Amino acid sequence: MKILHTSDWHVGKVLKGQSRSDEQLAALFAVIGVAREERPDLIIVAGDLFDTAAPTPEAQKVVYRALAALRQVAEVIVIAGNHDNGPALDALRVFAETENLHLRGRVSDKPDDHLITGVTPGGEPWRCIALPFLSQRYAVRALDMFELTQAEAHSTYADHLARLLSAIAAEGFSDPAAVNLVTAHLTVVGAAMGGGEREAHTILGYAVPTTVFPSNTHYVALGHLHRAQTMPGACPVRYSGSPIAIDFGEGENEPSVTVVEATADTTALVRAVPLPVTTRLRTVRGTLEELASLEPGEDWLRVIVQEKPHAGLREKVQEMLPRALEIRVDPALLDGDKPSRTTRAERSPTDLFADYLRDRGHDDPATQRLFEQLYQEVS
Repeated sequence: MKILHTSDWHVGKVLKGQSRSDEQLAALFAVIGVAREERPDLIIVAGDLFDTAAPTPEAQKVVYRALAALRQVAEVIVIAGNHDNGPALDALRVFAETENLHLRGRVSDKPDDHLITGVTPGGEPWRCIALPFLSQRYAVRALDMFELTQAEAHSTYADHLARLLSAIAAEGFSDPAAVNLVTAHLTVVGAAMGGGEREAHTILGYAVPTTVFPSNTHYVALGHLHRAQTMPGACPVRYSGSPIAIDFGEGENEPSVTVVEATADTTALVRAVPLPVTTRLRTVRGTLEELASLEPGEDWLRVIVQEKPHAGLREKVQEMLPRALEIRVDPALLDGDKPSRTTRAERSPTDLFADYLRDRGHDDPATQRLFEQLYQEVS
C-alpha cells in the first residue's frame, strides 16, 4: 500500500505581525497536488493543522477545504497536535466518519477508539494507531484503565506512552497479513528541532525513545518537529516536516511530504517529495552599506545589523529593506561594562540614562538629547 504523510501545517500563523495566509494556501495546494499525482491509498496528517486552539474562520476554511480535497483522493487520518483544539476536532467526527475522514482529537480511555482499520482498493488490509498529542499532566489520567499502581503512576512519560500503544496494539496488530501503522504527535529522543516549535512540549519529559512503538509496526508517521527526518528504529520512524517554514529558525528546512510504500512482509520504502517554496524566510546580516546592496526579492527577512545602535537605525534598515519583519543589532556589538550600583541614588536621571546607553553599546548623542528633552517636558 502507498501512504502520503504530512503534518504541521500551522494554518493561521502570523509572523511578526505579517499574515502568511497566501503562502499557507499555496503550500497546502502543493500538498494536494502531490496527493493527486501519487494516488496514495491512505493520507495521514500528523497534527498541528492550526497554529492556535482558537483559529479564525478564515484559517478553518483553508484547513477544512484542504482536508476535503485530500479526502477525494484517499482515506484521510487526522490527529490533533499540541497547537490544535482536540475537543473541537472530535466534535466533527460524527460528520467526518461518513466521508472517509478519520479525526482523533483527544486521547480516549477506550483503546479501540484509537485503532482505525481499512482495506486498500487492491485488497491489502491495514491498521493504524492514531494517537493525538498527550500532555504530560494527563498521561496518568489516560491510563487509568490499566489500574496503575502508585509506583507505575510516577513512571516517566515515555513509559505511559509505551503502555498506551502496547494496549492498543495487543489486539489491533494481530493480523499478520495487515500493514501496521502508527501516527502520533510527539518528540523522539535524538530528533532535531526545526526551529519554530513550542519548546515546552518538545524537551525534558516529553522526549520518548523509538522503542515505545510496537515492534511489529511497519511505519511510524510523526508530527510535532518541523524538520523532515527519519529516526532509527525497528521500522522507519519519520517526521514529514512542515510544508512551509514556520519561523526564521526554519529558513534552511526544505519543505516536503513523505510517500511510503509498505507491505505486511517487507520493510517500508520511504521517500521525500519536495514542495515548492513561494516565499523564503532569510536571515541576513551586515553593515548599513552591506545591507544596502542586498537584493532580497520577495523573501521575508530577519536582519542582524552590524552597527552600533543609534537613533533612527531601525528606520534606515526598514527603508532599505521593506520586507524586513525583524531587525536587531548584532549582540556582539552590545557588550558593555556592568552598570554601577554604588552612587545611583545620588545621580540625575539624565546621567543614569547616559550610563544605560553606554552599558547597552548605544552611546548616541541624539538619543541622549531626546531623553533630556522628554524629561524636561515631563518634570
